Amino acid sequence: MQTWRRFTAENAESAEYIKFLYVLGELCGKKEMKTKKELNKITEGIIGAAINVHRTLGPGLLESAYEACVAFDLGEVGLSVERQKALPIRYKGVSLDCGYRLDLLVEKEVIVELKSVEKILPIHKAQLMSYLKLSGCKVGLLINFNVEVLKDGIVRIVNNFPE
Repeated sequence: MQTWRRFTAENAESAEYIKFLYVLGELCGKKEMKTKKELNKITEGIIGAAINVHRTLGPGLLESAYEACVAFDLGEVGLSVERQKALPIRYKGVSLDCGYRLDLLVEKEVIVELKSVEKILPIHKAQLMSYLKLSGCKVGLLINFNVEVLKDGIVRIVNNFPE
């Protein structure tokens, strides 16, 4: 529990959030994360991390800054996070690297696409849906940090989500 020493009374809310994420990391530390309940817990933790980062940094930074901070928070609690994960296309039985990159892949199950734009456009949603289809992942989060209140910048998209 060395992580707790970094928090003070002023940011006790953040400490409680990190504790929640730590528990989430313990619960979701299994290899197979395909149940609805487990996927929902992971996305809840990602949203909490994003809110924590947004409260700390505010809007107006580059996507890469938010990506690094969210990945750091999730990694601190033991969730596996891959940044800029290559997403090849399978074409005629061959895997082709076409330059697609997932901003974050959490627990090998949840795609997180981060933005810092004026507003989320349909093309952003289509991009995430394409990533879900290409990867076989069931759920993704599109998070726009360039908003006053982060909950207004979060879109959850599912593809063949388990019942």
